[in-house]
Amino acid sequence: MATRSSFDTGLLEKTKPIIAEPPRYSCILHNDNFTTREFVVFILVSVFQMKEAEAQGKMLEVHKQGKGRVGNYSYDMARTKAIQTEKLARDNDFPLKCTVEPL
Repeated sequence: MATRSSFDTGLLEKTKPIIAEPPRYSCILHNDNFTTREFVVFILVSVFQMKEAEAQGKMLEVHKQGKGRVGNYSYDMARTKAIQTEKLARDNDFPLKCTVEPL
């Protein structure tokens, strides 16, 4: 005859898995002496979906401070936007650099 321990109730407990938000990363634009201000605004509007006025302000921030955070995304999105930015820059003969950093 099988015996049951005092801890064995025969019930299975349902638990919800803990799902954490993925880590976030920042796209950072770096100032240089060759990329035009107009092109930086174009990048901010077309790649980072900023409004024109916001893009103008961010462009000035990058110009004055040497670099600036232009968006926070999951790693894949941040990397994709950085690659798009640098490809557009190269296609237009600009050395604009965009890096990805953890928040």
